[in-house]
Amino acid sequence: MMQQQLSQKQITPLPETLSSSQAKLVYLYLDATGGASVDDLNQTLAMKKIDVLSVLNSLSSDDLIEKTDDQYVAVN
Repeated sequence: MMQQQLSQKQITPLPETLSSSQAKLVYLYLDATGGASVDDLNQTLAMKKIDVLSVLNSLSSDDLIEKTDDQYVAVN
């Protein structure tokens, strides 16, 4: 019988500066997945695109995420 190897990557605790539930959700998703585009976040999290962009702008201003090409990634 073949054993499956599970990833041992641990998600870091959420930064204490995150106050809104949307910011926490977006940050947690980016941290867990290793990055995502605006369209990915819009579809997967069922958030309006304008809300996604607003949250990303806020997280970026707080230096919690960075943009590489069309992907946003959590800064750890």
